[in-house]
Amino acid sequence: MKGIILAGGLGTRLAPLTKITNKHLLAVYDKPMIFYPIETLINAGITDIMIVTGGNHAGDFLRLMGNGKEFGLKHINYTYQEGEGGIADALSLAEYFADGEPICVVLGDNIIEKNIIKAVYDFKKQGKGAKILLKEVPDPERFGVAEIEQGKLVNIIEKPKQPRSNLAVIGIYMYDERVFDIVKTLKPSDRGELEITDVNNAYVKEGTMSWEMLDGWWTDAGTFESLLRASVLVSQTGANNK
Repeated sequence: MKGIILAGGLGTRLAPLTKITNKHLLAVYDKPMIFYPIETLINAGITDIMIVTGGNHAGDFLRLMGNGKEFGLKHINYTYQEGEGGIADALSLAEYFADGEPICVVLGDNIIEKNIIKAVYDFKKQGKGAKILLKEVPDPERFGVAEIEQGKLVNIIEKPKQPRSNLAVIGIYMYDERVFDIVKTLKPSDRGELEITDVNNAYVKEGTMSWEMLDGWWTDAGTFESLLRASVLVSQTGANNK
């Protein structure tokens, strides 16, 4: 299984900080934000990793991480997303890198307390389709929200005004090789982007999407409030513990 970290976009919600660097290179407590998703993948045994970046500061990633030696990796792959076409658009750039293998996709601003070892193992046993991780949150209207009926995932609604559950789809996704064909069928949403929720719902519709609850805390770090929360959580409890 290969790992893909999506770290593009302009990070406008964190301006003026992002006028001088990419959002995913900002500090979360004592490390750059991008270090956390890299460690999430490595802790799960995924060491063939590509980072999809973009914007005006993409070169900063290379200056910071080089070839991945700091993480014990032989190599880190990079690719560049032009503009802001959405998460699914960024994912499409990794098709050549994936080369027909299953993938684990992590959004670059997602930070977890523990690990995804069990989920990765379960997905490998699953053999096909996709898997998402869910977490109960107090503000589900900010996220993609999962609707579960009798233990079965039946739909995902993106940022619903009246959520039917408090189960947020966190930014860690696992897909088989067909995901890139699905992305090619998508049409831009009202935001003008290719939505990862549409990718996930395609798997839900065909009955090959599984789900698990994430153990431990999770947060994104894409706003000033969540960036602060992430730093406090990491300082108090650590992150990506094995």
